Amino acid sequence: MTPSATLRTGRWRLAAALLLALALAFVLASCGSDDDGEATTATAADKASAAFPVTIEHKYGSTTIEAEPKRIVTVGMTDQDTFLALGIKPVGVDDWFGERPYGNWPWTKARWGSFKPTVVGQYDEYKFEKIAALRPDLIVGLYSGMTKGSYAKLSKIAPTIAQPKGHADYSAPWQLMAEISGRAVGREAEARKLVADAEARFAKVRDEHADFKGKSITITEFYEGEFSTFGADDPRHQFFTQLGFVVDPEIRKLYPGGKTGMLSSEKLDILDGDRLVVLSSPETEKQVAAHKLFHRVPVVRDGRTVYLPYERPKPEGAALVFNTVLSIPYALDAIVPKLADPQAQR
Repeated sequence: MTPSATLRTGRWRLAAALLLALALAFVLASCGSDDDGEATTATAADKASAAFPVTIEHKYGSTTIEAEPKRIVTVGMTDQDTFLALGIKPVGVDDWFGERPYGNWPWTKARWGSFKPTVVGQYDEYKFEKIAALRPDLIVGLYSGMTKGSYAKLSKIAPTIAQPKGHADYSAPWQLMAEISGRAVGREAEARKLVADAEARFAKVRDEHADFKGKSITITEFYEGEFSTFGADDPRHQFFTQLGFVVDPEIRKLYPGGKTGMLSSEKLDILDGDRLVVLSSPETEKQVAAHKLFHRVPVVRDGRTVYLPYERPKPEGAALVFNTVLSIPYALDAIVPKLADPQAQR
């Protein structure tokens, strides 16, 4: 309808017609907006649906996901993080830390909100009946030590994705695990964006701390009276190499992949380097402080050691261990200042 037919009847009718036209235009625009919103939603849903079926290769073969998963169970330590970043709350998760039974850390707290998933196991020991009761349409164990036997049992419950192919357990790059998770739910482009954003954060730190480049770093943990170190491809080392540090050649030689090695007191010199990171708790820090041989290692003696607590006062060590698209920003904010000036932390 237009106001042209009313022009002959006088000025007041012109005004009335203009008002009516404006009202109709508003209504039509509103209807158009609703249609556009529905179309956008439909397009997003269609795009996700168009991604299926999708086949993902892993340690024990390949798994085909026929339709977009709605009920996901994660059995790897960090697997829930990418799904949370994508706006998906897994219905079941594994318990790794006891004090945080569903991975509810500072970087995921807002993502979980009030929702509490079911705990379906601890470490790599799964409660299969509990998982089945959740009626999942996808089970994910990327950052796990899932055995072939466990994979066979889980696969009978729902399509299951095991550890990434071609990587030792617990050593696949965080970027790869994020992209696999995104592809499994039809959101690979969104997952790639999350990866790119995290990598941009690393790049910013490298630019701001060019002095990190090429410096060697080692990582240790003191547990039950013994020191341990982590494999060259462990996510802990991945984090620091993306900052420009290099894994000590001796560590890479002795502990390739994600392998963890125990160190006798006679071998503590292997921890020497430009920086040493000690994953700790208030209790173990006291024990380490009293360890005379540890304090003879040059990197310790010279004050180039960085202490990262798992829990208290802040879970900096846990953020390092997770090394996911959600934990990386938290870890960078907490750890980089300590790396830049180790003596300022004490």
